[in-house]
Amino acid sequence: MRCSTLVLVLGAIVLLGACHKKVAPPPPPPPFATAPTASLSANPNTINQGQSTTLTWQTTNATDVSIDGIGPVDASGSRQVTPADSTTYHLIAKGAGGTQDATARVTVNSASAPPPPPPPSNLTEEELFAQNVKDIFFDYDKYDIRAADQGSLQADAQFLQQHSSIHITIEGHCDERGSTEYNLALGANRADTVKNALIQAGVAGDRIKTISYGKEKPFCSESNESCWQQNRVGHFVYEK
Repeated sequence: MRCSTLVLVLGAIVLLGACHKKVAPPPPPPPFATAPTASLSANPNTINQGQSTTLTWQTTNATDVSIDGIGPVDASGSRQVTPADSTTYHLIAKGAGGTQDATARVTVNSASAPPPPPPPSNLTEEELFAQNVKDIFFDYDKYDIRAADQGSLQADAQFLQQHSSIHITIEGHCDERGSTEYNLALGANRADTVKNALIQAGVAGDRIKTISYGKEKPFCSESNESCWQQNRVGHFVYEK
């Protein structure tokens, strides 16, 4: 009987010890993932057709970065692109904390259109030349194009571009003041200035000849400023 009682007491002690055994604490929660950041820019953001621009981007907390039209890229970097048309570039950055995107707009200006063809006309090219091409006048002792003559020069260039078969001679003239030698040199400078301006405006140089007459072939023979101004001229001559 005593043995049975002792066994029961020991069993109860073991059972109570098992009930008070410590339970392991739960595992700590996973660390919080930071959301990605992203930026994208284009410099310059406005270009002409055929020109390039540089895309520059930066991201953080991203494991997967891509740009539409380019594909996967490094987390940060730059790349030169030459879009044919205006384009909005779209960057997507993905990471454990989510997704972030950024955009950059590049505006592409279309190439300037060539001058329109001349309207049909019953006039000959020589008659059209006489109607449309204007001489370029100069100040006393000068051979630079005056601001007042820039419009005439541009109109002359446009006409010659539209009539590519026309060849011309530009005569350099001066008023009666000064020596013959000096005015021949001044007339040559005036003719060359007009030729170079036409070439810069798009007219082929092999269509243009120059000659200087100095003061030897005046358009007006009176000795006053009004007459002298008529003689300080780059005169256009149609070449047949």
